[in-house]
Amino acid sequence: MAPRFFGRYEHSLDAKGRVILPARFRAQFGTQAYLSEYPDRCLALWTSEEFDKQLVVQEQRQEQGRTERNVARVWAQGSTEVDIDRQGRLAIPAYLRDFARLEVEHPILVNGALNRVELWNPAEYDIKVKPAEARFADEFDEPGPTLTPTPTPSPAPAPVPAEGP
Repeated sequence: MAPRFFGRYEHSLDAKGRVILPARFRAQFGTQAYLSEYPDRCLALWTSEEFDKQLVVQEQRQEQGRTERNVARVWAQGSTEVDIDRQGRLAIPAYLRDFARLEVEHPILVNGALNRVELWNPAEYDIKVKPAEARFADEFDEPGPTLTPTPTPSPAPAPVPAEGP
């Protein structure tokens, strides 16, 4: 079964550039994971299985032309394997912290994002994701059509057997 991640957590990046992976996520990773640059300046943390799927996507992408090949290159060079220690911490390399604008001894968001975990600078998240949260909430505020229940027809009475001759 494919991993599924959901929920939102806030942890600090320690002085060594490590973050604690929430316990609810750890079991799906074991002791290793893959970390990559991801659109909108966040980092994606992948299980081995999901990272292999991403590799297939990137391999196919690079066959589509120069621009796509360069995107695959950028993705590959911005990805790395990371270890998860017994306390559930993973070290984020400096070049990935720079990409995602994660600062040592500052909070970061650790969000479940279905097939991956995303690591965000809270300010970047507020700029790039918060507007979608508002639109999502608005969908619940808009009155939809009023549905009136359709009466269920009563079952027809069972036929009475005819008496014989």
